[in-house]
Amino acid sequence: MRLITGTSGWQYKHWRGSFYPADVPQKRWLEYYAERFATVENDGTFYRLPARETFASWRERTPDGFVMAIKASRYLTHVKRLNDPAEPVARLLEAAAGLRPRLGPVLLQLPPNLKADQQKLSKCLTEFAKKTPAGSPLRVAVEPRHPSWWTEETRKVLADHGAALCWSDRAGQSQAPDWATAGWGYVRFHEGDGRPWPRYRASTLKSWLDKLKRSWPDGDVYAYFNNDQEGAAPADASAFAAQA
Repeated sequence: MRLITGTSGWQYKHWRGSFYPADVPQKRWLEYYAERFATVENDGTFYRLPARETFASWRERTPDGFVMAIKASRYLTHVKRLNDPAEPVARLLEAAAGLRPRLGPVLLQLPPNLKADQQKLSKCLTEFAKKTPAGSPLRVAVEPRHPSWWTEETRKVLADHGAALCWSDRAGQSQAPDWATAGWGYVRFHEGDGRPWPRYRASTLKSWLDKLKRSWPDGDVYAYFNNDQEGAAPADASAFAAQA
């Protein structure tokens, strides 16, 4: 297994002093971050889609081998609720193409109140495949949050499209079934079970690492820590990578 670990976002002002040194200006935070982690999950793209030029600037500021996962726009997932996906998917990928080889997986985080509709999900995933440049398949992870999605029909749709079910953790508890629907994995750590809050216990991270190795012994696994409070995310991401 190749573990690719980072955090969900990097522009947190409260990380100054705990992760970012006081003498590193905010405009250089991405460069500082990319020297220490191989990936980042850009959750800012969920709220506002940047211009292609912005994605290109992120590419230029990060080293070879660094990858940026992007969270699909809430316009697609929360406003359109997966309906009529062609235009929002095309717009997202046209902008994100500015990352070129730095483009990592796209995360579709579905609303908590969006009940299962496998036909809509399949249509949306088909649009991502249509817009993918030839020879460079795009990786898409899906994070459903309504329990009605946990069916074999959902599992089949994800597997048929080569999309990864996003595994997630909150307080040491898995929030999704342990379905390996693709040859690669994607996991998000939302809130730890350790002290000080919201850190993760070393034993919890070890359990997760063992499970990921069993599920993807020869695949890539992207792991992102979303427990940004008190600088917990970069500390836990570093600890997780060190255990691997």
